[in-house]
Amino acid sequence: MDNFTYNIPTKIYFGKGQISHLAELGSKGSKVLLVYGGGSIKRSGLYDTACRILKDAGVSVVELAGVEPNPRIETVRKGVEICKTEDVDMILAIGGGSAMDCAKVVAAGALYDGDAWDLVINPGLIAKALPLYCVLTIAATGSEMDMFAVISDMSLNEKIGTASPHMVPVFSILDPEYTFTVPKKHTDAGTADIMSHTIENYFTNVEGAGIQGHLCEAVLKTLVENGPVALNEPDNYDARANLMWASSLAINGLLSGGAGVPWTAHPIEHELSAFYDITHGEGLAIVTPAWMEICMKKDPSKTKDFAKFGRAVFGITEECDECAAKDAVAKLRQFLFESMEIPSTLRAVGITEKDNFEKMAEKAATRTANGYVPMTKEDIVEIFEMCF
Repeated sequence: MDNFTYNIPTKIYFGKGQISHLAELGSKGSKVLLVYGGGSIKRSGLYDTACRILKDAGVSVVELAGVEPNPRIETVRKGVEICKTEDVDMILAIGGGSAMDCAKVVAAGALYDGDAWDLVINPGLIAKALPLYCVLTIAATGSEMDMFAVISDMSLNEKIGTASPHMVPVFSILDPEYTFTVPKKHTDAGTADIMSHTIENYFTNVEGAGIQGHLCEAVLKTLVENGPVALNEPDNYDARANLMWASSLAINGLLSGGAGVPWTAHPIEHELSAFYDITHGEGLAIVTPAWMEICMKKDPSKTKDFAKFGRAVFGITEECDECAAKDAVAKLRQFLFESMEIPSTLRAVGITEKDNFEKMAEKAATRTANGYVPMTKEDIVEIFEMCF
């Protein structure tokens, strides 16, 4: 196991009625920027509830609405300008990963003299940020409890992750009831996103990190057990609660500390989203099984790891590692594409031509050379072809 430092200062308020803790913002500042996406928080009544609590706490509200599913740098810039002109002293994101990611970079950009895109391509420039508070409405990215944000510049076909401890939320409110109205498409994509985070942590080259692996297996089994329940019984509190907490645990450093390697499926999917603006979780679901097959094709010694994954997560009893590994990938596909009803090909999510495969693969390969199994441009093109 490698050396590591673990420090997650985000306070979590988990469970029913925890929205009342928004009143604490009254002692933190006088004006908040409320960041959210579409109209779902208004239809659910959450918007009115939050605004009432803030008003009663003596906090005035300005808004950044309409954050995109793959948040754009233009929206971030708009939020930064609001913060500076309105003298905002804190930020509240209500929604999923897109709202939170946008809010994080707005929080940093508000205290930066240059363009916010600088902070995306060079996170070392993030020296401070406005305090950020979150109310989660979908279990997916884990942004409610980490330092990461992913922002897109569609004019450049770029989707890039940035990170800074200054962007970690001060507190996040996780009430599973707020996810009852999440549509099936986003429940399944969110579950796939959590699963991908966990899988990227699970397959590591670091020796002796047994506890991290077993924690990953527990999270993955939780997703397999609860994802289909939430999909078919959207108001099942326990299923939603398990998915919500799994979302946070998958990427808050608990599973990767001491065992981390650079991720591979995410950089590959980021190119798909950057060029075609597809749903991130769906792209990860499509790419991940193909990535697993290429890993074993390139390095047969890794087959035992995928066999272990299949036995621990899906209960495969086959003693032959090669057979168990093959079955594990098949079981994963069955879970994602049948149990969770996620589209299974790139064509199914609207990518109907291969013109950009070479260009996307070349860009992705700059970030996949040091992963669990190093991936070249040619490997990534093959993954795209398999998924097409």
